[in-house]
Amino acid sequence: MSAEAERAATTTDVLTAAWDAAAATVRGNVAEFAHWYPDDTTTGGTYRPRTPRAGCPEGANAGWTTGFWPGMLWLVWEATGDDTVLRAAERQVDSFEDRVLRGVDLDTHDLGFLYTLSCVTPWRLRGHQRARDAALRAADHLMTRFLEPAGIVQAWGDLADPLQRGRTIIDSLMNLPLLYWAAGVTGDPAPRRAAVRHTEQLRRHVIRPDGTTFHTYYWDPETGEPLRGATEQGHQDGSCWARGQAWGVYGFALGYRHARQEPFLDAARRCADHFLSRLPDDRVAYWDLVFTDGSGEERDSSAAAIAACGLYELADHLDGRAAPHYRAAADAILTSLATSYSTAHDRTSNALLLHGVYDKPKLVGVDEGTLWGDYFYLEALSRRLHPHRRGYW
Repeated sequence: MSAEAERAATTTDVLTAAWDAAAATVRGNVAEFAHWYPDDTTTGGTYRPRTPRAGCPEGANAGWTTGFWPGMLWLVWEATGDDTVLRAAERQVDSFEDRVLRGVDLDTHDLGFLYTLSCVTPWRLRGHQRARDAALRAADHLMTRFLEPAGIVQAWGDLADPLQRGRTIIDSLMNLPLLYWAAGVTGDPAPRRAAVRHTEQLRRHVIRPDGTTFHTYYWDPETGEPLRGATEQGHQDGSCWARGQAWGVYGFALGYRHARQEPFLDAARRCADHFLSRLPDDRVAYWDLVFTDGSGEERDSSAAAIAACGLYELADHLDGRAAPHYRAAADAILTSLATSYSTAHDRTSNALLLHGVYDKPKLVGVDEGTLWGDYFYLEALSRRLHPHRRGYW
């Protein structure tokens, strides 16, 4: 066996053990999370019921992160065939159907995060009709946030809110697969056109010349004129928020998968190259890429997990020496997460990954587990160990 093959086999062994530990944690959470949704982040390393929000009680299906729990359930069910996990995953459809029918906390672009994993996935895997219908309702609602002539999906808030009007964020790229799916299911080309145009607007304006990205960007909603970039959760407007850069890697690569437009693939590579150039020795990013070893700042394990998924996706669309380069980079990140950031050897936590950051400027979820970090860590492990399995996005 060559040295390269031996390294790959060792990595596979490490990541297989990591997957087994993570899947065991998910299965262990099924009973605990049966009657409430976990909060966006852990508190002291443990998930608790979601804090009340949007007029909803504690533990209710509100906010942007609840879809990551059913996403984890579907990943584990596909790998194990566990009937208990399947029943838990299918029960999620009831809650998400109710949410979209009652219009609970839908004034957000995050409908893709919410409904791709909770409803599109059971439709694809199980032919679940009510899940399909709920996801189509969510896609229709997302389309109401597409602003002409700016050509963007507004990120947050009521569309009449002057503080949010014409604003989008780089995270939005991950919500667009819901629109591509809806276009394919219904035959209506409008959602696809909106997704392509939005991606192109972000490619032109959110990526800076050096390959870094703005977190958020504003357009004039009446004229469509691009106005300015800024940040909401990064260190400064001109710095590069790590999780946003990771969204760019994965989001632009997914845009290429669905639209097959070469500039989207180039955008994903530019985001990836800058992200990789700013990683510290253990390959897990600090919460803003302006920081590196010696800064004393916190890491964001969730940014690392998202980036690993994005790097695997990017590699799938490349050939020659480029594809192995990005796969090796993803392997290095994922191995570091598995060996130094996961809870595989810490059964006191009900999270999969620790040492994530939600919003450092507001001191929210700093050095904690994050629901999205857990999901993308599990997805990255699944992508690495089962590269031919169909992804959910």
